[in-house]
Amino acid sequence: MAPRRIVFVIFEGFQSLDLVGPYEVFQNASGLTGGYRCEIVAPTAGAVTSGNGLPVHASLGVDRADPAGVDTLVVAGGAGVDLARRDQVLVSWVAAAGVGARRVTSVCSGVFLLAASGLVTGRRVTTHWAREAQLRQEHPDLHVDCDPIFIRDGHIWTSAGVTAGMDLALALVEDDLGRDVAHAVAQELVMFLRRPGSQSQFSVPLWSRQPGTDPIRSVVSAIHADPGAGHGLADLASRAGLSPRHFQRRFTAEVGMPPTTYVERVRVEAAQRALTAGDDPVEVIARRCGFGTAETLRRAFHRHARIAPSDYRDRFRSTREIA
Repeated sequence: MAPRRIVFVIFEGFQSLDLVGPYEVFQNASGLTGGYRCEIVAPTAGAVTSGNGLPVHASLGVDRADPAGVDTLVVAGGAGVDLARRDQVLVSWVAAAGVGARRVTSVCSGVFLLAASGLVTGRRVTTHWAREAQLRQEHPDLHVDCDPIFIRDGHIWTSAGVTAGMDLALALVEDDLGRDVAHAVAQELVMFLRRPGSQSQFSVPLWSRQPGTDPIRSVVSAIHADPGAGHGLADLASRAGLSPRHFQRRFTAEVGMPPTTYVERVRVEAAQRALTAGDDPVEVIARRCGFGTAETLRRAFHRHARIAPSDYRDRFRSTREIA
């Protein structure tokens, strides 16, 4: 079988990691199977300067690149996308390539270029959280969800910022070539095998402040080390060496939320990982993650993820299962 043609679209001011990360994933997979042929396309051939000043050579400009026969279109993001999406020649080429492609994908703010091309109209998409408001305002026709690190809506795949592009590329490799190849690529690149697309962009360092003192830091570390352990207010206060009342005030001031809220959110994230990684029943996961009962887990899930645990598993467990 002929190698699949993977075309990366870049432009002046693109985010270098949006290109290099996914490119490495596909090239490593191709080295194992010969399954891919990667190309870099830009408005003009030659050196293209990324947002951080790193020059990258685009082998083809849109005047010479054939928009037909693209298997997977990968559009990079970056600060330069705001000018790139006003380049009608580039936008027209992206539209022509995307119409015939088996898959159309973007990394970070690359979704703005896809939106300008009309390829994602009416689709559920994601982007870097810092661009969410702009995307919603400028493209009310899109269903924007900036919680997941990547989203698949039919043949359209969009991802959040920077390293999420590697997670997306690895999911695409798994979808094409199977789990064993994806595992080998992940090992070579020292990546998590499958950071599921459902994982929130707003992981703990983003949705909470980092504690400023050792007693609260030790409590936070203990919660993450074993989310299912007994983390009642008295237990946590004892670990911090503080009275429960003083501990609650200190924790809330340093972390930005009460300890009970923090514990619940960490447990929900642990349950999300468990739901997408295995077959254990919801009841078992609830006990393991500290919720006690499946009903308590369901209520917490609805508060934080706005979805039932079983629906979450069905939707996000595997890229093949949601195809």
